[in-house]
Amino acid sequence: MREVAAVAPAVPAQKYARYWVVPVVRAVLALVAAAVITFTRDAHTAEFGLIVFGVFAVIDGAVVAVLSLRMLADRVTGSVFAVQGAIGVIAGALALSLAGSGLGLYLFVVSVWAALTGFLELYSGLRNRSKHPASRDWIITGALTALLAVIFLLIPSDAILAIGLFGAWAVLVGVFQAIGGVSLRGSASGTPAEQNVESGS
Repeated sequence: MREVAAVAPAVPAQKYARYWVVPVVRAVLALVAAAVITFTRDAHTAEFGLIVFGVFAVIDGAVVAVLSLRMLADRVTGSVFAVQGAIGVIAGALALSLAGSGLGLYLFVVSVWAALTGFLELYSGLRNRSKHPASRDWIITGALTALLAVIFLLIPSDAILAIGLFGAWAVLVGVFQAIGGVSLRGSASGTPAEQNVESGS
């Protein structure tokens, strides 16, 4: 009976240990988007920006929604990230379907996406302070994304500037997510799953 009680809590702990995959995948997606923007200097038009953002938002949104639901033990947090991911997919699909609509749509879609997803990720981080090792990463990523929304509301209507700022955001978030993912992966060996098994021996 003692062994059963010791092993039972391991299911949430296993999800907790595998979560490092999420920030690593998100980091790769953000850095790829940043690289495309950086190395395609002559194509910084509104249409180009909508396509790059659209592809990024759809894939990133799907990753956030699906993997968070699978790897976060807390249902509320998983649901919040699922909503966040759905917003990304919708925003990305809108950007792709209306890629020829001009700079106004690009500024609108990115700013609304950044405001909503930034707030939701910031909320998840604040709600899970001291409860999940990725909470600090969520707070910082959410704050950076919300800040992007504010900046988009203040900048002049210039396609090169707007797309460049999204690229800069992608670099910052990509590097930060990569560091966070590596840190989570490194600490995975010390998760409660192992501690529970050891305490039952």
